Amino acid sequence: MGASSSVHVPGVSVRHTRDKGEPRFPDGPKADPAGSHFERRIRSFQPRRSRVTAGQADALQRLWPTWGLDIDGQCVLDLDEMFGNARPVVLEIGFGMGEATAQMAAGDPDTNIIAVDVHTPGQGNLLNLADRNSLSNIRVGNGDAIILLREMLRPDSLDGLRVYFPDPWPKKRHHKRRLIQPEFLSLAATRLKPGAIVHCATDWEPYAEQMLEVLTAHPDFENTQADGGFAPRPGFRPLTRFEGQGLDKGHVVNDLLFRRVPHQDQ
Repeated sequence: MGASSSVHVPGVSVRHTRDKGEPRFPDGPKADPAGSHFERRIRSFQPRRSRVTAGQADALQRLWPTWGLDIDGQCVLDLDEMFGNARPVVLEIGFGMGEATAQMAAGDPDTNIIAVDVHTPGQGNLLNLADRNSLSNIRVGNGDAIILLREMLRPDSLDGLRVYFPDPWPKKRHHKRRLIQPEFLSLAATRLKPGAIVHCATDWEPYAEQMLEVLTAHPDFENTQADGGFAPRPGFRPLTRFEGQGLDKGHVVNDLLFRRVPHQDQ
């Protein structure tokens, strides 16, 4: 039997060598799920290449067919079918290594979470956390959240949107890559139910100010804070290791909580 046809045994790490052209994780997330089906545009994210541990690789192979979602833009999702229930669904864009996502899923088992990222080690780590803690209310999405929103989710299908510590793209020439822009909010608004909460958090103060400005100006959202400013960190958002390190360095973390206002005909 050749190396390319080795059999994966659950609980045993997948091998680290593969034949040329063979997928990195045959049963796991695809390298580019949307392929060339959609236009090439300015991306708000950049894939990060870093080492996948044996445990993460095992989780990607073993759990992806059940709890993974390749964002290929080729179908409209039935969220009740995906989760096996009709509970509220929140979309989280960018989850890092997934520790906060797992904590929120454990703390609120009656809310389903679609957690999207392009970081393979993080995908494997979150799958591991979900499996270890029996968190059946998490689905891990691989790919571009814009394609998910635009092509794969029905109108008014989401009960919330979370964007925690997105890439700040600090250089001025890169500001157009920032996720929280009017066009993105207009798209997100079509998929959020009236009353749904958009929750953003960042430790990059100039980006926080831009988020506040853009969300305040958008007609589909209203600030939950009476003073029109930033919100205290809500108890359901865990303090992550990354955030703690920033606070230790004197960084200021700002939360924004905006509500999707009803449509004019509602």
